[in-house]
Amino acid sequence: MDRTAVSVPLQTGLKAVDALVPIGRGQRELILGDRQTGKTAIAIDTILNQRGQNVVCVYCAIGQRAPPSLKSWLASTSRVRWTTPLWLS
Repeated sequence: MDRTAVSVPLQTGLKAVDALVPIGRGQRELILGDRQTGKTAIAIDTILNQRGQNVVCVYCAIGQRAPPSLKSWLASTSRVRWTTPLWLS
């Protein structure tokens, strides 16, 4: 299968991220880093920025327990209907 160039960018809402690491719609993005570096904050900002953009987001946390506040916030259908949270431990 041939890959095509990014034609429609996914805007994260963070200008530095959008300028340095362009993400195309339909791509998966892995966010790696040390503890307390803001990985979840970047993911949540990106999810919130997709409101009304006809984009479905999947938030997957592997190997960790979900903080109750974040889990309930992501599961709230009134806030982020376009997001599917997955918690794999």
